[in-house]
Amino acid sequence: MRLARLTALLSLIVSFALPATAEPLAKQLFGAKTLPSRQVPAAYGSYAKGCMAGAVQLPETGPTWQAMRLSRNRNWGQPETLDFIRDLSAFAAKQPGWQGLYIGDISQPRGGPMISGHSSHQLGLDIDIWMLPPSRLNLTRSERENISSISMQRAKGAYVNDSWSRVHHEVLKAAASDPRVARIFVFPGAKVQMCKDEKGNRKWLNKIRPWWGHHYHFHVRLACPKGMRGCVNQDPPPQGDGCADAQQWVNNILSPPPPKPRDPNAPAPKPRREYVLADLPQQCVGVLKSQ
Repeated sequence: MRLARLTALLSLIVSFALPATAEPLAKQLFGAKTLPSRQVPAAYGSYAKGCMAGAVQLPETGPTWQAMRLSRNRNWGQPETLDFIRDLSAFAAKQPGWQGLYIGDISQPRGGPMISGHSSHQLGLDIDIWMLPPSRLNLTRSERENISSISMQRAKGAYVNDSWSRVHHEVLKAAASDPRVARIFVFPGAKVQMCKDEKGNRKWLNKIRPWWGHHYHFHVRLACPKGMRGCVNQDPPPQGDGCADAQQWVNNILSPPPPKPRDPNAPAPKPRREYVLADLPQQCVGVLKSQ
């Protein structure tokens, strides 16, 4: 009996002594799943710290879209996400020179952290949409692995380049005007250009948020579907059209502010720890275990 108690005590001490990195990383666990869980569709947690149950796969090719980079197996999302893609791509297909949309990453089959590429896209509610206007929707799997989107930026993102068109403006406007959308990330110069070009209702511009990168694609983030209690929405953007804020981003690109002086006595910043399963919402354990 005493030996059993001693063994249990030693086991407990060792478990507390082991660093969190001794556990499998959450991105390895979720990245290994090739199929969704057999559960009711749900999102648990936040966009950058969560998982997805009962995901639905976006068909590789639809009447007005194609899913790209199929080898990544990231064309999985919530039912509402697939509905949004169908609607926006149908709108895009009506624009001159566009056959629809090329769809990049959504989420892995069970959401969660990815081994590479994103810190968000964990709930099946984030969508990367290529800036490249689709001229055809019969690309082979091989072509979808090798074709690239095109950049819209000039001067490190301060301005749009000659590839930017009014159709880009209208597609982004249609996406931002959709009540299902929480925000859209795009490079600062594109937001400023849209602010200059929009002559009508400017309310939708509030959802267009400047962010680094996002010049080969724009990133649509849907709000948590109604009734999905485990899903955590991001705080809404500040009120107003956000154009002054975007212009400040551009100003900082063109004339970078001097770096802030660093306190020599301040401790060095710690690198962000990789998530393990225990860091995610408790429901994510069930999502992983589900057949």
